[in-house]
Amino acid sequence: MLKNGPIALAFNFLVVVFVLAPLVIVCLVAFTPETTLSVPTTSFSLRWFEAVFQHGDFMQAFKNSLWLAAISATISVVLGVPAALAIARHSFPGRDALNALFLSPLMIPHLVLGVALLRFFALIGSAGSFGWLVFAHVVVITPYVLRLVLGALIGFDRSIEHAALSLGASRTTVFFQVTLPLIIPGVSGGWLLAFINSFDELTMSVFITAPSTVTLPVRMYMYATESIDPMMAAVSALVIALTAVTMFLLDRIYGLDRVLVGSK
Repeated sequence: MLKNGPIALAFNFLVVVFVLAPLVIVCLVAFTPETTLSVPTTSFSLRWFEAVFQHGDFMQAFKNSLWLAAISATISVVLGVPAALAIARHSFPGRDALNALFLSPLMIPHLVLGVALLRFFALIGSAGSFGWLVFAHVVVITPYVLRLVLGALIGFDRSIEHAALSLGASRTTVFFQVTLPLIIPGVSGGWLLAFINSFDELTMSVFITAPSTVTLPVRMYMYATESIDPMMAAVSALVIALTAVTMFLLDRIYGLDRVLVGSK
C-alpha cells in the first residue's frame, strides 16, 4: 500500500491536470488582447468580456438559459421528490416501470430526443414555445433529481417521522418540518445538477428552440459556425465562473460533503 502511494498520488495529480487544463487555457484565452485564439503573454485585456456584454444576442440567450434552467430544475424537483418517496418507500404494481420511465431519458441519445420532440411539437402546433422548451428540459433533467433524492432516502430513519405523527403532527407538517430538512442535501444537489445540465444542454435544444427562445449553448454554436474569436472563450469563462459560484454557495449553505454523501 505504501509503495503504491506515490504512484497513486501522481496518477491522481495527472488526472486532475488533464481535466482542469482545458478550462484553465480557455479562461486564459478569454483575457487575450489579440483577435485570435491565443494565450496572452505580454498583457491581459477585458475587451472580449466587454464585447460579450455589448452583444445583445448573447445577453438575451444568457437570460433565456438562466430562466430555462431555473424553472426546469425547480419543476424537476417538484416531480422528482414525490416520485422518489413513492419508489423508495412503497411497494405497488408498476413501481419498477415508473422508475424505468423516469430514468429512460438517460438511455436515449439527446439527438434522438431532439428530433422526436421537434416532430411532436410541430404536430401540435407549438414549435418554438418557451413552455414546451421547459417541458423538454424537464424530461431530460428529472432523472438526475430522482437519483440523488433516492440516494438521500437510503438509510433514512423513519422513526423520527413516526414520532412526529404520534405527537399529533399532520403528514404535511411532517414532510416539510422533518423529512424535507433531512433529505435537503440530496434535493439541493439534484436541483444543482439539473440546473447545470439544463443550462448546458445543446444537442436537443438546437432542434426545438426558436429565434425568441435561443439558449446560450445554441447561440454559441451558431456563432462558432460563423467566426472563431476569443469572445467564445470569454463566454465560456463566464459560464465556468457561474458554475463555480453556484458550487461555492451550495457548499456554504449545505456542504458539498453532505450532498455527495446523500447522492451515494
